[in-house]
Amino acid sequence: MIPLKRRKVSLPVNQQNDTCKFPHVSIFILERKMGTSRRAFLTKLGRSKGFLIKETYSWFKLVLSWFMLVLCWFMLVRDQQHDQQKPAKDQLKPAKNQHKPAGLLLVFAGHVAENNSGDEVQTWLESQTGWDASSSVHSLDIRWFTESMEAGRPVIVQERHILKVNPKPSGDPSAMQMKSYACQRRTPLKHHNSFLTEALEILSQNAEYNDNEGRSVAFRRAASVLKALPCRVKSMEDLRCLPCLGDHSQRVIKEILEDGSSREVESTRQSEQFQAMKALTGIFGVGVRTADRWFREGLRSPDDLIRTGQQLNRAQQAGVQYYNDLQKPVTKVEADVISDIVEKAVHSVLPGAEIQLMGGFRRGKEVGHDVDFLITHPEEGKEEGLMPKITNWLEEQGLLLYQKTTRNSYLEKMDGPARPPNNMDRFERCFSIFKLQTSAVRYKSNFTAPAEDVSTGRENEKPSERDSEESGWRAVRVDLVVSPYSQFAFATLGWTGSKLFERELRRWAGQEKNMSLSSHALYDSKQNLYLRAKTEEEIFAYLGLEFIPPSERNA
Repeated sequence: MIPLKRRKVSLPVNQQNDTCKFPHVSIFILERKMGTSRRAFLTKLGRSKGFLIKETYSWFKLVLSWFMLVLCWFMLVRDQQHDQQKPAKDQLKPAKNQHKPAGLLLVFAGHVAENNSGDEVQTWLESQTGWDASSSVHSLDIRWFTESMEAGRPVIVQERHILKVNPKPSGDPSAMQMKSYACQRRTPLKHHNSFLTEALEILSQNAEYNDNEGRSVAFRRAASVLKALPCRVKSMEDLRCLPCLGDHSQRVIKEILEDGSSREVESTRQSEQFQAMKALTGIFGVGVRTADRWFREGLRSPDDLIRTGQQLNRAQQAGVQYYNDLQKPVTKVEADVISDIVEKAVHSVLPGAEIQLMGGFRRGKEVGHDVDFLITHPEEGKEEGLMPKITNWLEEQGLLLYQKTTRNSYLEKMDGPARPPNNMDRFERCFSIFKLQTSAVRYKSNFTAPAEDVSTGRENEKPSERDSEESGWRAVRVDLVVSPYSQFAFATLGWTGSKLFERELRRWAGQEKNMSLSSHALYDSKQNLYLRAKTEEEIFAYLGLEFIPPSERNA
């Protein structure tokens, strides 16, 4: 039984004013990332301490508060100057009716934000008012609010409390401008700053290994900005006014520019934990949590798993067995050979089906770590139950070393527009390891591959445990995904990547457009309806974004 949703209860304004101890401080708590429940909790907490918490953002009330606070500040300065002229013994006496917090009210006349950058808050304010609020209203981090709650009064605002907003370029041609969302930028595959982005990506990967998603994403966003720059970064001056470059990322960049490398990055790269986690998470079927548990148990490599007789599931057993092959990059030629195999398999069991090569190869990469395919049929419903037929055909041809198939579990009416607990979609899919004949790859490289060599390999031979180099084949990871035709555009967008580009698309949809985007659908919360699309271009148009082709989504 689904519990009834609680109604939002707001405290009447007159009742709030009666209990307010600091009427000259108007606080608006920005909900963009904290969520409704946390905002309600913080609002209740603030009011219980006597703070005036506004339910809605009112530009004119905040401007009025601003002028009142300026007046309070001048009065405080006047009183302080007057006190400085008094004898020292008089200074020991507390001034009658003195309001101690008044002097610090000037620096806070508005809003508190959590997990938002100053630029993100500034963008939100301008979207609400149409004005540039940066010179009139100050934005503070949630730390100011929590410290004030502990003190029971508005604490003195320090530099660390203030959300920094990058100054807008003032006609200076040397200052490069950049949109803050990766989905607003064109990011080519080849760029000018790999010597910086590779370092930041190592720190991002290490943060992910340590279960610090926020830091991992921050480094990836910084790297994404550098990838989109039209020229090589030569000095820190080149980074002026660029978004998403936090203090930590800037310290690393500065050190590399000045010394040629970063001690933190090199120390991380050479650390035992980083190398072990990279080796363990590189095993097919092993995630960060499992790898971390193994590391804490003293395991460092796939060989350690075999030596200690670790209990492995079927996917992990295949991952260890074919580990060396799966660590090798997959070339575009190999992806094309597998594409020919998949097309023959699909058309054998469902004529008229459409197959699309996805992932990095669709974005123009020449190498990847696996090969992804999206499959559909123009006649909705014909794709149902397709995956078992495809895998049966592949197994009959002796082309599968491992496969695990899951059914489509997405139901629009049941699931609704709410975002899933993770970013995995719920299509019918098959995670597999293909047995790829090296002879077929050689033929493809020479553009003379006979169809029978490309599509079947050794039909009567069981997958061998011998070294693939000696047996004339190699293991390759392949993901097959089946999508209903009505969701194919969304699935295509979601499975094209890059991972950060897709994350930023969902963030843009939710925070800037009040929409919910997934690989299944786009839901408009304002209109309370699903927005249908047949192409990626239509989805970008719904989101109010310029269409960016796959080759420039390498954020």
